[in-house]
Amino acid sequence: MNKDIMICGVGGQGTVLASKIIAASAMEEGNSVHSAETIGMAQRGGSVTSHVRIGDEAYSPLIPRGCADILLAFEPAEAVRNLPYLKKGGIAIVNTAPTKPVTESLRSTGYDGTQMTEYLRKKCECIFINSDEVCTPFGSSKFFNVIMLGVASGSGKLGISKETVLSQIEKRVPAKFAEANKAAFLAGYEKGKGSKEI
Repeated sequence: MNKDIMICGVGGQGTVLASKIIAASAMEEGNSVHSAETIGMAQRGGSVTSHVRIGDEAYSPLIPRGCADILLAFEPAEAVRNLPYLKKGGIAIVNTAPTKPVTESLRSTGYDGTQMTEYLRKKCECIFINSDEVCTPFGSSKFFNVIMLGVASGSGKLGISKETVLSQIEKRVPAKFAEANKAAFLAGYEKGKGSKEI
């Protein structure tokens, strides 16, 4: 399998763990994997991007612009910012619930993510998912990263088996949270099957 996956969001959303689970899952299935993170001001809510390149055709950990098969976006503005990496015919899986920057609390800009999702809808194939809604049954937004992985897996676009991802979640998440994270992944998996708006 040859697949390039760009994961983007802001600090604290669990994007790095998501990238590590994808990379480890792909390696468990016998694939060659390169990965890299650009975290910048992540601890202050800044942009985070992770590149995961699966297969023998990748010679560098960084995905060239216009080459990502999947854009896994945890925040709508970050999806737009990283859209140039998505290849023609690729798919964006996007959280419609915005993470508002600190400047929003100082001076209301009206940012609610709506313009971003409408722009994306016109530019590429998208699956939209609202983190506020899908995380409610789990009582915390901390499960959103594995829900996103579930959506990607359930959509059939990830190319890695559900069982392999569940195995890596069990290995990489603290034991006391493993079962809840696996349940969140499976909930995302069910939502990802054949749905555009989640």
